[in-house]
Amino acid sequence: MIPAASYAAPAARAPLGPYHFQRRDPRPSDVVIEILWCGVCHSDLHQIRDEWGQGQFPMVPGHEIVGRVIDTGHDVKGFSPGQLAGVGCMVDSCRECPSCREGLEQFCEKGFTGTYASKDRQDGTPTQGGYSSVIVVDEAFVLRIPDNLEPAAVAPLLCAGITTYSPLKHWKIGPGSKVGVVGLGGLGHMALKLAHAFGAQVVQFTTSPSKRDDAMRLGADIVVMSNDSAAMKEHAATFDFILDTVSAPHDLNAYLQLLKRDGTMTLLGLPDTPPTVHGGPLLFGRRQLAGSLIGGIAETQEMLDFCGQHGIVSDIEVIAIQDINEAYERMLRSDVKYRFVIDMASLSKDTR
Repeated sequence: MIPAASYAAPAARAPLGPYHFQRRDPRPSDVVIEILWCGVCHSDLHQIRDEWGQGQFPMVPGHEIVGRVIDTGHDVKGFSPGQLAGVGCMVDSCRECPSCREGLEQFCEKGFTGTYASKDRQDGTPTQGGYSSVIVVDEAFVLRIPDNLEPAAVAPLLCAGITTYSPLKHWKIGPGSKVGVVGLGGLGHMALKLAHAFGAQVVQFTTSPSKRDDAMRLGADIVVMSNDSAAMKEHAATFDFILDTVSAPHDLNAYLQLLKRDGTMTLLGLPDTPPTVHGGPLLFGRRQLAGSLIGGIAETQEMLDFCGQHGIVSDIEVIAIQDINEAYERMLRSDVKYRFVIDMASLSKDTR
């Protein structure tokens, strides 16, 4: 067994604190990774609060992982010690269902194995995430990190990056597309960067005039105040695609009316309160309301390579693991631009 230092939530809604546990010895196809950086996702907060149910505690969160390979099983072909490697939201799937065979492991019909708060498919032990010193993952779910990108700023690409890249790719966004982005946070800022790199005309929707300059810096061509009815009306029936990144309850109907005929609005957030959607904007325009969930492993690697080619990373604030509980409070206040990333070397302070 491999000893791992970490920060974990001992119970639902409890503050995170130091926790020591054992990782498995590498199986023949496993890669052992010393974790250097781990992004902080809003879903980490949902999970430690057990807001989605069925939480397993103690829980070590974290699924935006960048580290260095330190060992491999004897069947591993694609990774060797010393290489940078990444791990995202999944560490396994059934690999047999139609979705898995099509490279869409995120839609595994038997349920994918989450990087944390899930159970290992072989031995049933709880999976633990990236707020830790080391992780052991099957090679099929390990990703290559582009050499030209700052590793700390790559970490959020493993969730926020692929969550926004996948729908842009699926709905064939490119030059000539008019794309709206609702929300300017961890997901929204990546949506701006990626949609801009895809060659689309990009419009940021916000209720905060103070965000205008940042939105333009990140890739927006136009910024629209969504609480200004006249400004919204100017864009009625002009959008090919709208990407809604907001997790808080909000009105979807105002955005649906901005879509062209056959346009699509895709939801990435999961508000606690189900939205009320009026059928009119959908019926009178054959518009579509859809959802999207991360991406498969092949598509995630494609996204990383795309970001390497275009020099795209997340805007981050690096923190020590000892500051994680404060970071959660700041995240609830939207007091971060735009993603916290934990320097996992800070774990050593708890072992002195």
